Amino acid sequence: MTSRPQTPINVPPPRTWDARLARRLVTPLVNTWVTPNHLTTLRLLIGLAGALCLAHGGFAWANAGALLIVLSNFVDHTDGELARIGGKSSRIGHFYDLACDALVTIMLFIGMGVGAGVGATHIGGLKVMPGVLGAFAGVAIALIFFLRMRIEEMAGKAGTKQASVGGFETEDVLYLLPIVTLTNVVLPFVVVASIGAPLFAAWVVVDYWRVSRRAARPVVASGASENSQMWASE
Repeated sequence: MTSRPQTPINVPPPRTWDARLARRLVTPLVNTWVTPNHLTTLRLLIGLAGALCLAHGGFAWANAGALLIVLSNFVDHTDGELARIGGKSSRIGHFYDLACDALVTIMLFIGMGVGAGVGATHIGGLKVMPGVLGAFAGVAIALIFFLRMRIEEMAGKAGTKQASVGGFETEDVLYLLPIVTLTNVVLPFVVVASIGAPLFAAWVVVDYWRVSRRAARPVVASGASENSQMWASE
């Protein structure tokens, strides 16, 4: 008779609703051959499929892509939960997860931009292809992912902790993507993202600069203390 896999007692429960559901779903996988990297790869494939659907354009394809992106966003929680409760966390796996997050997000916005229309949109008197706008937003988001990873290395996970309200985090806004496609406002969404993402990236750059300076202070203080002791002994 096989015992039912149990969640380790020392692992705190997730804060968000989707992470709680993800933990319930992956708990039976703790003692199996499935690894967090398998789930990360599944999330990547679903996300890229969603981006391709969005790039195809058209109402039906856009909505199918949005649903795949929502599914990909949910699956993104399963790898982390399996790593935590199964004791399978690794630095490589964490980096792979962040890289997949960045790639899916970049391809998401490029796909939305390409699928928004073959023509161009006028912004401030300039003729800009929607795909370019999506790529611009995607690159800004890639920068955000990279800087958040660096901040986490210097300040720990607390340094990149997302805002949480009612069991939902900032990234959960992607669950609302089907509303964007159902109401056919993909192009305005891409335009807003091409403006908002770079602005948020600039804020993260400032935050990264603050954290890097704070992380360097103990080293400087320690060096000054050692020098003062050396001078005193002389």
